[in-house]
Amino acid sequence: MAYSTELRNHQNEQHNFRVRLTIAALIALVTFSALGLRFYYLQVNRYDYYHTLAESNRISIVPISPNRGLILDRNGVVLAHNFFVYTLEVTPSKISNLDTTIADLGQMVEISAIDLKRFKKLKAESHSFESVPIRTHLNEIEAAKFAVNRYRFPGVELKSRLYRHYPQGELGTHAVGYISRINERDLAQLKEDNVISNYKGTDHIGKGGVEQAYERELHGTTGFQQVEINADGKAVRVLSSAAPTSGNNIVLSIDAKLQAIAEKAFGERRGSLVAIQPKTGEVLGFVSMPTFNPNLFVDGIDYDNWNLLNNSLDKPLINRALKGIYPPGSTFKPFVALAGLENGKREPPYSIQDAGYYTLPNSRHRYRDWKPSGHGTVDMRKAITISCDTFFYGLAMELGIERLTDFVRHFGFGQKTEIDIRGEVSGLLPTPEWKKRRFKQPWYMGETVIVGIGQGYTLTTPMQLAYATATLANQGTAIRPHIVNAVVNSKTHVVTPIPHTVLDKIDLKMQNLEIVKAGMVDVTLPGGTAASVGANAGYSIAAKTGTAQVIGIKQNEKYNEKSINERHRDHALFIAYAPADDPKIALAVIVENGGHGGSAAGPIARKVMDYFLLGKEPPEDAPKAELPLPTTALGEASTVVNAEEEHYD
Repeated sequence: MAYSTELRNHQNEQHNFRVRLTIAALIALVTFSALGLRFYYLQVNRYDYYHTLAESNRISIVPISPNRGLILDRNGVVLAHNFFVYTLEVTPSKISNLDTTIADLGQMVEISAIDLKRFKKLKAESHSFESVPIRTHLNEIEAAKFAVNRYRFPGVELKSRLYRHYPQGELGTHAVGYISRINERDLAQLKEDNVISNYKGTDHIGKGGVEQAYERELHGTTGFQQVEINADGKAVRVLSSAAPTSGNNIVLSIDAKLQAIAEKAFGERRGSLVAIQPKTGEVLGFVSMPTFNPNLFVDGIDYDNWNLLNNSLDKPLINRALKGIYPPGSTFKPFVALAGLENGKREPPYSIQDAGYYTLPNSRHRYRDWKPSGHGTVDMRKAITISCDTFFYGLAMELGIERLTDFVRHFGFGQKTEIDIRGEVSGLLPTPEWKKRRFKQPWYMGETVIVGIGQGYTLTTPMQLAYATATLANQGTAIRPHIVNAVVNSKTHVVTPIPHTVLDKIDLKMQNLEIVKAGMVDVTLPGGTAASVGANAGYSIAAKTGTAQVIGIKQNEKYNEKSINERHRDHALFIAYAPADDPKIALAVIVENGGHGGSAAGPIARKVMDYFLLGKEPPEDAPKAELPLPTTALGEASTVVNAEEEHYD
């Protein structure tokens, strides 16, 4: 009995074993079949995809930054160029103890406190896998010393980088601009413009002036290398490459020598000068004082220098030529005069008897002239020459604010001039509609009165004032101002000039232009408000002086410049074009808190005109301009006056 049971169990075990073996064989068959199918799918169907992935692991695309284009003045003087320097660069993600590595580096190569500050700033702005310069401009000995000890510093590399350099230093910085490291806002703009791929491997971008406005021309086209790498991530060989294309060169209309003479003439004073060729719109000089050294920004400006520039009362970083807004003062009068003549409100031989003040109809309030005793008999020509406020008070009232602003707007007041660099503001040409929107108040007749002498709400920039003067000199034809004269292709060397664009053509009567011109010429002759500026010039000058109040004074109080804080004194303004019979240069000068236009701003203009028209340079022993590191809050420059405040010229 026991025997048969054992026999049956043995047979069952054999049966069960066979079943399990069959199932296992089936599972193995299915599994290997699935693996085989998967291998077939991966190696045949998906071959191209995985081959590409494998190649991408084996091959690295290395961008090659292009050489940035040069910036030259109209005579070929180099204002911005490039040169190679050795830099010591750290990749934080490849270093376990950054502080120790930096300390060890400091034993071999000098790393200053400024270098460390800049490194920390750049590191905070970069990704951990990006290399960051910790020391730039290494000399040959320092570079060789590190190269020998390279093995001791994983994550630290010696590189040769192309650096931007501004050989003229502070000269014309607000026109030329500068380059600095690409920030998040720059990246967002590059993506929006769909040019981000052309900036692979590029760390810097143009900021301000021509460097920013002509960035696409200057940057060039990025090249690349296909590099085979091994398992350790080291380059083995170059498989292919495409050379970068250098950026195009930019030739400015600015005359570097004229620019230097103008900046030196300002000395320590704050202000701006813009000089234009009336017939072409070429900007010959573009001054904003004080200026600053753009080379500070190329490596990444350190905290101390940034703090000095940014917090200075003089605001050197602000482009006064485009962003400084000032009451035009009496420099506005020639345009008001032309409006009166063109609208038939002051046809010769019209004249007034100036008693030293103007009163509105049915009003006892007096709008006083700068000369309390008055000027006697005054016609249009004399009114411009002696800057008679009383004459222009009455003229503005007869014109009315709408007719006045509609006319002078053609000369560029209250709107951008469309110059070819960025940052320009519109100034302000007030109207009743503007005041209603801004202050929810009606327009008063007294406000029209003071607009007639360039005060009140009226604000202009030096660029607008120069543009208006150039348009007047060009007999009403307004040419778009431009700082760039031509673009030179880096490969073909083909020169593409910037076209001269007519923005407006004002239909003016020649006899009216002649009256205004004659009055402006008389300004620089004996008896005029700028007689000293025109003395022994050797050419005729048509000009107008101006004074713009920064703070108001009481009705019966006499303005005393010496008793007022320097930053609260009047601004000095001067516009001119020369030669008067065939204008080749038109300019506007503003000296902040300078006082009177004829004595403060006029001499600066004269030096510029002497150089451009006669080739005459100031004596070498003339005092050098001592430019303070950044010292006027531009807000002071936009201070306006009330109707009852006195105006001086």
